[in-house]
Amino acid sequence: MPTVMSWDEWFAQDALGLAELVRNSEVTPAELAAQAAEAVAKVNPEIDGVLEIFEDAVKDPLVDGTNLDGIFAGIPFLVKDTGCTTMKGRLQEMGSMLLQGNRAAADGFLTSQFRKAGLNLIGRTTAPEFATCSSCENPALHTTKNPWNTEFTSCGSSAGSAVMVGAGALPMASGSDGGGSLRIPAGVNGAISIKTSRGVFSQAPHASDFSSVVSTQGAITRTVRDSAAFVDACRGGAPGEFMPYWFPDEPYLDLIKRDPKPLKIAVSHEWGPHKATPEIVAELERVAKQFAALGHHVEWVVPKVDFELSYDAQTSCYITNFAQTVNNLLLPRGYDRPPQGLIEPINILIWEAGINGSYTDRANMQLAFNTVSRQLGEFYEEWDVILTPVIAKPTPLLDTQEYLTSSNNPSVMDWFRNLWAFFAYTPICNLAGTPGISLPLGRLPNGLPLGMHLTTKQANDGLLLQLAAQVERSLDGDFHGGLRPEVHICK
Repeated sequence: MPTVMSWDEWFAQDALGLAELVRNSEVTPAELAAQAAEAVAKVNPEIDGVLEIFEDAVKDPLVDGTNLDGIFAGIPFLVKDTGCTTMKGRLQEMGSMLLQGNRAAADGFLTSQFRKAGLNLIGRTTAPEFATCSSCENPALHTTKNPWNTEFTSCGSSAGSAVMVGAGALPMASGSDGGGSLRIPAGVNGAISIKTSRGVFSQAPHASDFSSVVSTQGAITRTVRDSAAFVDACRGGAPGEFMPYWFPDEPYLDLIKRDPKPLKIAVSHEWGPHKATPEIVAELERVAKQFAALGHHVEWVVPKVDFELSYDAQTSCYITNFAQTVNNLLLPRGYDRPPQGLIEPINILIWEAGINGSYTDRANMQLAFNTVSRQLGEFYEEWDVILTPVIAKPTPLLDTQEYLTSSNNPSVMDWFRNLWAFFAYTPICNLAGTPGISLPLGRLPNGLPLGMHLTTKQANDGLLLQLAAQVERSLDGDFHGGLRPEVHICK
């Protein structure tokens, strides 16, 4: 298939850059879609991040109602194959044998926001079963690999989107985040992602209650301005939301053009029972000095938060939420429990642990959420930002069973404890409804990227994007110092 630009030219553009080429009549959305499809074909055999390319959307970007006048002007976009971002008439199989052949009856509300923003939805990216795992590895369906070294995991759950952006196939792709599922794969694949505050992205027409907004939607990008523009263009609530959906005083795309004021940044890697490994701490120390050099007050401080209560409450939330989500998929298919062979072992254990959860269990969970959120809020009265790594342990090799839903671990609680010890720092944002952003500022001794995580108080998302843009400018836009992964569109 012919391409409209060289691969170096393709990789040099972010999403807004490609949209500008469209507006200047230098390329057409169809030409960009064709090049994106060719990019996927070039790298996907090695990293296994894309399930399907929609040939009709590649040939005709208007086929599903893309608004070419939107800020993204018809640029190609990949959608994670789970959650509320259903696409009418398209498959959504959620990484599960149970849902093979499942087609969506309608667009989700956020999907319609994608289209209004000018995104041409050209395909589906991989995710672990029901997005409950920290790695996308089911050999019967797909095994998504890290483009920097294909012996290592992509992490998850927004696995396919992260590896495609990391490998340069597209500048931006969708994801979701229930405990770090945008920020962690972005961090280990060399990309950027912001998990926004509560009340930004709708999950309509499905979830609409307090516990549902533990998970939110978003995008994985290569540039801060693409992240800012995505939030600006796709945010907002659907009719009937249970809470107001808020908007900032100024579009983030304008805000990030200015540096933030000097900030008080608390640096930590010791969160309750968990701490980072020495090589990760060394990178955290180096990155902390980068922020100090930008004029910010940086100090090592452990937030006064009951982290163990936080982990326990989130475990309870995920188990009970997941059990009901799966039950709603089982019943229409004639099952009264998860069938062996069609649902992975740990997910069956999670269902068993959560399906009979009581109202008292949920009330206790919500009380713990409130307690931890208040503690974190008090900390942000004194500190503007918290800086941590995005993970506490190095990126695992493929087939590290302790993190997989194919694990034979008989204890679902032990399985969750393993997860918390790995991605210790990101889940508290989901509990508290606060924003967090992952930036590829670190590097492990084996050469893999290491994301650094910045968090702040609720509805202060713009400050994180400002700070991210400031550090991006200080690096001349190159987070990797000229390095590229072993699987890359330009190789």
